[in-house]
Order: sequence, then structure tokens, then C-alpha cells
Amino acid sequence: MEKNKIYTMIVAGVYPHYINKAEKKGRTKAEVDAIIYWLTGYDEKSLQQQIDLRVDFETFFNQAPQLNPNANKITGVICGYRVENIEDALVQKVRYLDKLIDELAKGKAMEKILRK
Repeated sequence: MEKNKIYTMIVAGVYPHYINKAEKKGRTKAEVDAIIYWLTGYDEKSLQQQIDLRVDFETFFNQAPQLNPNANKITGVICGYRVENIEDALVQKVRYLDKLIDELAKGKAMEKILRK
């Protein structure tokens, strides 16, 4: 079975788009980073390292310190798919991230985005 193209997408290529999407809506890079830290367990240094190494999403999530245990509380539709019903674990993780960035851009409070 052929892997979804998400597996080979470079995080460093997508990351600026996340920031741009947030900033267009009055949000900040710091908020984007906080979402990534929350979801993956990366910190500022380790996230920057992943970006500098130009890792793909498969490597990024495989090397993530820890997927947040509340990630399963992320629900809803992104890119036409219900994130909670995506069967491919990596695709689901990437869509979780997409969904959180989308919520940020739509003005949702950080407390709600981070499922507190």
C-alpha cells in the first residue's frame, strides 16, 4: 500500500504556513509554537532542531517526545475528514495539528484549543 503524501511532507515547509495563517488572523507565532509543544511534547529547542533538520512529518511525529494524552479530545472536520475517524495514525496526528491551527486562526481561546 502506498503511503499518504503527508508522510513525506517536510515540516519546515509547512510550519511557515501555520504561522502565516495565525498571524493573518491576529494570532502569534508563540501561540502556534505553544500548540505544537502541547500536541507533541517538543520544546522550543527540539522543535527548532526538527525544523532545521528538515524532517518529514513521519519522522517529526515518530520522534515527538510524547503525543498529548488529550489529543483524542480533538474532534471535528478538517480537510473534509472527521479527525476522530481517521484510521491512519500519522495522518490523524497531522490533521490534529491542522485542526488546532485552524481553531487558533478562527479565534478560539488557547485554553479551549489546548483542551484544558
